[in-house]
Amino acid sequence: MLDATLKSQLKTYLERVTQPIEIVASLDDGAKSRELHDLLVEIAGLSNLITFSADGTDARRPSFSLNRPGESISLRFAGIPMGHEFTSLVLALLQVGGHPSKASREVIEQIQGLQGEFNFETYFSLSCQNCPDVVQALNLMAVLNPNVRHVAIDGALFQEEVESRKIMAVPSIYLNGEGFGQGRMGLEEILGKIDTSAGARQAEKINAKDAFDVLVVGGGPAGASAAIYAARKGIRTGVAAERFGGQVLDTLAIENFVSVQETEGPKLATALEEHVKQYDVDIMNLQRGEALIPAAEGGLHEVRLAGGASLKAKTVILATGARWREMNVPGEQEYRGRGVAYCPHCDGPLFKGKRVAVIGGGNSGVEAAIDLAGIVAHVTLIEFDSQLRADAVLQRKLHSLPNVKVITRALTTEVIGNGEKVSGLRYQDRATDEQHELALEGIFVQIGLLPNTDWLKGTVELSPRGEIIVDAKGQTNLPGVFAAGDVTTVPYKQIVIAVGEGAKASLAAFDHLIRTSAPA
Repeated sequence: MLDATLKSQLKTYLERVTQPIEIVASLDDGAKSRELHDLLVEIAGLSNLITFSADGTDARRPSFSLNRPGESISLRFAGIPMGHEFTSLVLALLQVGGHPSKASREVIEQIQGLQGEFNFETYFSLSCQNCPDVVQALNLMAVLNPNVRHVAIDGALFQEEVESRKIMAVPSIYLNGEGFGQGRMGLEEILGKIDTSAGARQAEKINAKDAFDVLVVGGGPAGASAAIYAARKGIRTGVAAERFGGQVLDTLAIENFVSVQETEGPKLATALEEHVKQYDVDIMNLQRGEALIPAAEGGLHEVRLAGGASLKAKTVILATGARWREMNVPGEQEYRGRGVAYCPHCDGPLFKGKRVAVIGGGNSGVEAAIDLAGIVAHVTLIEFDSQLRADAVLQRKLHSLPNVKVITRALTTEVIGNGEKVSGLRYQDRATDEQHELALEGIFVQIGLLPNTDWLKGTVELSPRGEIIVDAKGQTNLPGVFAAGDVTTVPYKQIVIAVGEGAKASLAAFDHLIRTSAPA
């Protein structure tokens, strides 16, 4: 299964293994079991410390566990972890084999100190770029603490389970048989949900921090760039981010970031964070801004966080980005994650052979329809305007597909369901006002972005669209408060533009500091 290049790379990685690994597979007579058998035999052949056995008795077939002889590690893959999950497999092999994790000492100790029984199940799809974060976090927890058990399940391969649990979005996480969460979750976020005292401990630490010269709120491309430029000036710099990487984490292919011919959002987000960590920057992850208290004359700005802590700074750079815009129609929230989805790359495989709709005729919507057409039975693309707004090359590709229908001048008015999952939608023909109903099993919403500024209303000046109004230097209407990236009125929401705007806002903040006070 592995080509020569991939096999050579894996062999090099496995040289870091210091402890024996047992791979125990549970297989049947199916083609997928034979495929998994061949993959595991290949892997075992790359290291003298790895043994393979097909004597597993797990009910899920094909599946396999990774064990360390004489120790209690419960880590299992149900399915064939290729695609985005191949990295998860490699990391699991290394960690079971004794190679240390890159997690901080504090986080490792927090995992090892967990008390109780934690039986996790994660449903993923091989095309989901959000799933590996969850799988890798829970795998590490299973390696470090025998009280944690984890099985990662390919939803496309175990359709009966997906149907019985009514799973229509990945990653979907279960803990001790009950729903635990959906969507991307990092290690610290998972720990925060099961270690209930962690939030209070973190708030206490944050409250004890001295004031920053520059406090960046947001950890996307604009925030990362701002932090790097500030730290290089030798001033005290902090970053408070709800999730480092921001919306880039939900982006699949990136082909227009200058000097990087092609990458994926999660990879770029990791690179951004690693770059910031090269400097003396205090990164506070999983921290969402709740209120901005502007400085009084000669005083400090204060940012209050949702966890109960607050930070003070001489200057603040707001880089909180944007989120997917919702339709705001009846039924959307009720069926979110039960047929209403926002990530076609992640959730598309769960709708194999079904009928779906894509809402939105811009580049994102048309790209989603094209991708889904190769998986689902039929795609209906619904556009509010009289014509699609996507690039011509994308429209040509869309119209060449036999299982796609385009409806323009249509206003979606309601998501219909049976109480458990989506069964259709209603829309209004804007030319005739006639109401129509479509029978569907999935709806993918791709209608643009909303700036994350709800917490700033009444403080900084916002545009009618809710974006922070900035001047050419990224300065807001409040002295010492700057903003950058998708959250601002700067046009063209692109990663490369956000990076530049973050650098500009940081330089402007430093200029403000040297003109008003001596930096620390």
